[in-house]
Amino acid sequence: MLYQNLLLARNFLPTAFLSKNKGQGLVEYALIILLVVIVVIGALTLFGLEVGTLYNNIVSRFPTIGE
Repeated sequence: MLYQNLLLARNFLPTAFLSKNKGQGLVEYALIILLVVIVVIGALTLFGLEVGTLYNNIVSRFPTIGE
């Protein structure tokens, strides 16, 4: 009975839901995330010390709480 209902429902579903390329989208997202990670690591390697110095300069200008 359940199998017959699933077969009947399959006829009404759009073909996009029945696609066999679901893994392709996952691989594309993984490649995008990998590219973002590579760019972030590269930016931190190039500008890490300058950004750290800038951050420390900004933080040092604020008064500390309790003074």
